[in-house]
Amino acid sequence: MQLTSSDFKENMLIPARYTCQGQGINPELQINNVPSEAISLVLTMHDPDAPSGNFVHWLMWNIPATTTKIDEANVPKGVTEGITSASSAGYFGPCPGSGEHRYIFTLYALDTTLKLKSETDLTGLQLAIDDHILASTTLMGRYQKTAIA
Repeated sequence: MQLTSSDFKENMLIPARYTCQGQGINPELQINNVPSEAISLVLTMHDPDAPSGNFVHWLMWNIPATTTKIDEANVPKGVTEGITSASSAGYFGPCPGSGEHRYIFTLYALDTTLKLKSETDLTGLQLAIDDHILASTTLMGRYQKTAIA
């Protein structure tokens, strides 16, 4: 399974457009080689370099296994978004307090769909998918705030 983006490459800088210094919209993501037995996909995005140790920026589940692209500033129809570390559902763009941070998008292929409420956070999501993961892959981008003149 593979997760890529036309907006940034693995271990490269995420364009400001997708951060708190830009429009704060999600980048386009491409999905390839999902296992044929997958029923649904889950996508998470987190910052392991946050002072708290892990800041969750995006949670999505019940993405159809046939999905090959998540469009910029868009969520596939029928998908549920969970609660981020910003205490809200939906994409929360990179916005590090200081220094460069890593932002890790993780895609999971599951053998089921999830019956979770939209109030579910990362811990609840991880518990729900634990015994259902067929495959996973990551895409990591980096971001550091730039000084505004």
